[in-house]
Parts: sequence; structure tokens; C-alpha cells
Amino acid sequence: MITWFIIGITTLVSYIAFQNTGLMEKLRFNAAKIIQDKEYYRLVTHAFIHANWSHLTVNMLVLYFFGPVIENYLNYNFGIKANLFYIFLYFGGILISNIQSLIKHRNNYYYNAVGASGAVSAVLFAFIFFDPLQKILVFFVLPIPGILFAVIYLIYSYQMSKRDNDNIAHEAHLLGALFGFIFPVLLKPSLFETFIDKLLTFL
Repeated sequence: MITWFIIGITTLVSYIAFQNTGLMEKLRFNAAKIIQDKEYYRLVTHAFIHANWSHLTVNMLVLYFFGPVIENYLNYNFGIKANLFYIFLYFGGILISNIQSLIKHRNNYYYNAVGASGAVSAVLFAFIFFDPLQKILVFFVLPIPGILFAVIYLIYSYQMSKRDNDNIAHEAHLLGALFGFIFPVLLKPSLFETFIDKLLTFL
């Protein structure tokens, strides 16, 4: 499955980068180097390295739990196009999630970011779109309906992005999540009616 391939590559590259600070510097997101120095590859490569093992583990665990489910949902709705659409979802999450940072820090050579959080948020919110009432374990302990988790997550990410004081790219989480939620509708608008129907059973 594509999810397993992404987890494997991300874990391998992250592990190598943990041992090689030069590689870490070369691959991480840096808006100024992307725009000023035209190092466009950083728009993608930053998602395959992580700050530390805990950062990597959390992202890959979320992808492990929800990625295969999204692959199944896409296969059910789109057949042979499912793999391509999953790749679009994941890499679209990488690119879309950093638009704000790209603009905001375009002249700041000291701002750097790493991690697949934007892409993983896109996958998680695509899952919530397809099954909004399915329980999600918050902190892997507290079960709440996916749609409720989505609301809390979006509000929290928005508020924290305004504070911008904890070295976490909350705007990337927010934009990645929104992209993941909207992506299925872009592919097949009628899916939104199905989402509403499922949501109404909760309300």
C-alpha cells in the first residue's frame, strides 16, 4: 500500500537526517531559500524529515491508522484512480499546508520547518470527511466523534497560529486539515451530500 511506502521512506530519511545535520539543513523547509535561492525541492523534502523521534512517531502513527482507511475509501469511490488521488491528497497536503509560511517568511533565512504534519492532517481530515461520526482517540485515550475532534482541532490550530509563540507550525496543521476535508469534494461534489446525511444522524 502507498501508506506503508510513505511511512517507510519517511522513517528512513528521517533516521538518516538525525545522524546527518548537513542533510537535515539541506532538506528542511526554508521559505527564503525556496524563493530567493530557488531551492524549490524544499517544498516537498521537508515532509520526509522530522525534528526528533517523538515528532516522527506521532506523525507516522496517525498515518498508519488513517492512511490505509483513506486508501480504501478512495478505492471504493474512484476505483483505478484511487492511488493517484491518494498521492494528490498527501503531496497536496504538503504543499498547501506551507503556503502561509512561504509568504510570511519569504525573507527570513532563519525560519525553518520540518515534518509531515500538514500532509498527515490532510489524511486525517479526509478520514473525518468520509466518516464524521467515527470515534477518534484523542491522545490515543479519549474517544470522541471525528466531527467534534475536527471542530476542536481547527479552533485550537487557528488560535495557536495567531499567537505564534511555541515553535510549532499550527498554520500548517490548519491548512493541511482544511485541504484534506475539501479534497474529496473537489474530486466528487456529490460526496458532500453523503457527508451531510451522515452528520445529520449525529445532530
